[in-house]
Amino acid sequence: MVINLKKYTAIVIASAAGLSASSALAADAANGANVFKTSICSACHAVTKSGTNPVGPNLFGVVGRKAGTLAGYAYSPAMKASGITWDEGSIAKYAMSPATLIPNNKMVFAGIKKQSDADDVAAYLATLK
Repeated sequence: MVINLKKYTAIVIASAAGLSASSALAADAANGANVFKTSICSACHAVTKSGTNPVGPNLFGVVGRKAGTLAGYAYSPAMKASGITWDEGSIAKYAMSPATLIPNNKMVFAGIKKQSDADDVAAYLATLK
């Protein structure tokens, strides 16, 4: 039996961190930047430091931020009450199906179709600090 050491190491690290092995192996921030810019995400969200809030809130620095707290954006009561502090996992889940993770939120987007793209967008957003 041949073991792919790189894949095995990623699985061990992901398991220790409480992540799924597939998301640890798949997350690609460069692809996430491309998905963000070429999909509907960029139509509503800015990702610039000190940027404005277009239709949706600016997502620069979103990782580690409590949901519904960015100054200057009028969030839905559901978002404010969600209790979520954004991390890559919660961002990927939200990107896949916003209405499932936070029912009655304002975002009208149905969700990213591919889990790998949602994981990649979350990885990209995590780089914006």
